[in-house]
Amino acid sequence: MNVENGSLWINTVGLPCYPAWNGDREVDVAVIGGGLAGILTAHFLEQAGRKCVVLEADRIGSGQTKNTTAKVTSQHGLIYGKLMRTVGRDMAQQYADANREAIERYRILIRKYGIECEWETCGAYLYGTEKERELREEYRAAVELGISARMIDHPEKTELPFPAKKALLFERQARFHPLKFLERILDGLEIYERTRVLRVDGRTLITDRGSIKANQIVFATHYPFLNMPGYYFLRMHQERSYVIGLEHGPRIQNVYLGVDPNGLSLRQAGNFLLLGGGNHRTGDEKLGDPYEALKRAAEQYFPQASVRYAWSAQDCMTLDGIPYIGKFGKQTDHWFVATGFQKWGMTTSMAAATILTDLMCGRKNRYADVFSPQRKTMLASAKTFSEEGAYAVVNLTKELFAFPKEKLEDIRPGTGGTIEYEGKKVGVYKTEEEDFYFVSVKCPHLGCQLSWNQAEKSWDCPCHGSRYDYSGKLLDGPAQTASVACSLQDPVKGTDR
Repeated sequence: MNVENGSLWINTVGLPCYPAWNGDREVDVAVIGGGLAGILTAHFLEQAGRKCVVLEADRIGSGQTKNTTAKVTSQHGLIYGKLMRTVGRDMAQQYADANREAIERYRILIRKYGIECEWETCGAYLYGTEKERELREEYRAAVELGISARMIDHPEKTELPFPAKKALLFERQARFHPLKFLERILDGLEIYERTRVLRVDGRTLITDRGSIKANQIVFATHYPFLNMPGYYFLRMHQERSYVIGLEHGPRIQNVYLGVDPNGLSLRQAGNFLLLGGGNHRTGDEKLGDPYEALKRAAEQYFPQASVRYAWSAQDCMTLDGIPYIGKFGKQTDHWFVATGFQKWGMTTSMAAATILTDLMCGRKNRYADVFSPQRKTMLASAKTFSEEGAYAVVNLTKELFAFPKEKLEDIRPGTGGTIEYEGKKVGVYKTEEEDFYFVSVKCPHLGCQLSWNQAEKSWDCPCHGSRYDYSGKLLDGPAQTASVACSLQDPVKGTDR
């Protein structure tokens, strides 16, 4: 059976198309980004009587919303024990309550609009063989925060096809089809697709199709494309993870996440069992093909199943493990941001939409403090902050000084790499038909060197996570330059700065 490119979600829903922006005008609120966070924010603002326009660079739901595993859960890995230690009980309570309320808000919207989105209430399990102490700490923190959680001392009672020493269950969590949900909340929104915002000057958004002046602006672009103010490029990195959709596998009722290194994620989606894992920092593909690793795991644990879908996701990881939701910067009272969702974009999108709506409408939100982008994380996360800076310096130095050993003739069909050609550094991909695609390996965002990702045939930035396909077309930001394709006569591009 052929494996479908793209996620199960995008292959089973046809979202409506919207026109591109054209001309110049003034609006009340401009929401940049047409994923779940941006659309939910626009929806709630419209319900509050605010008039919004949504600007999407590609298609609605075409970013991480279509690539999620769509677990709707307040269980976010080993988070609550860490929060209790690092930010204290009060902030940990805010985080827990915000995500618990987000799940209930989904239920309310689904009932209100009669949305058929394969919503299933289920349990969410963390499991492991190596981190028993951490699981017990997480259990104690969850109970103290009022979360309905149970420690499972006999994991053979779960649906896992392999042994685990301990498992932690959060009750009354959920899973759904994200694009079927998204499709139903688009009604009544003014949306413009294939409209890329190039820069924002005060209250004016400059797009590739005209300008817009807005009283308030929401950056819901996954990773903010502006470097200043906010300096989010110093406060986050991006990570990739991978999913395969198995047909003819066993049906499981709950969702699972392994907390050990190389732990697996499992959930049911209709007739398909989704198996995920292979996490790594974007641009750091040192462990081989993650899809092949998932396929080997599927063959071992679900030998009767066959792979029907395969796709990947990219997640923004913050310094302290808490998303940034609120005012974009101290001096930009009319700019708002939602980013750094870690790997929990479904509940966080809902939490972000409610927090931003309250802030933009002048209402107090009881969860805003823990997510505030202006919170004091730099001192508490000084080690992480210095590590992020060092990582960027290494890759900037690599771009400036390190020359590749490979030559054009060393590139095999179906592969890519960075080569030296007539004293210049250039990236090249060679097709099976032995055609060549050349790219500049200098990331247009801040100048780090792009790395070749053989598993996905893409050029990835290890500093801040921008990605380009093998031909040089932009896949993921924060880079704004649409293409890094080049000729061997002119192999070097500039940066977005």
